[in-house]
Amino acid sequence: QVQLVESGGGSVQAGGSLRLSCVASGHTYTNYFVMGWFRRCPGKEREVVASIDSDLNTNYIDSVKGRFTISKDYAKKTLYLQMNNLKPEDTAMYYCATGGYAIWRTSLIPEAAYSSWGQGTQVTVSS
Repeated sequence: QVQLVESGGGSVQAGGSLRLSCVASGHTYTNYFVMGWFRRCPGKEREVVASIDSDLNTNYIDSVKGRFTISKDYAKKTLYLQMNNLKPEDTAMYYCATGGYAIWRTSLIPEAAYSSWGQGTQVTVSS
């Protein structure tokens, strides 16, 4: 069983920055598991925003490339999402998720690969 707890959400103006954190725990979790950040924008389906595989390959959806950075701190068992130059369309509930060991070098890790989810943290960007 893996537990994930997100933090770092909040309200910012367009152009601002936030850093989301996701702390993993549980006896079955390892640092080599794939991890990802998802979001559910108002009135839309949940979408994967960024993912990092077991070899630390990272991928992003087009709308956040160059603005968001996903990273891991192995010692802290923490996943981060640095979000810069935020836009109102980034407003959403953000979730982190983790799965097993897998390599996805050139594409986002699909939702089916994840087995554990956090409760989410709200990000609101005003214009």
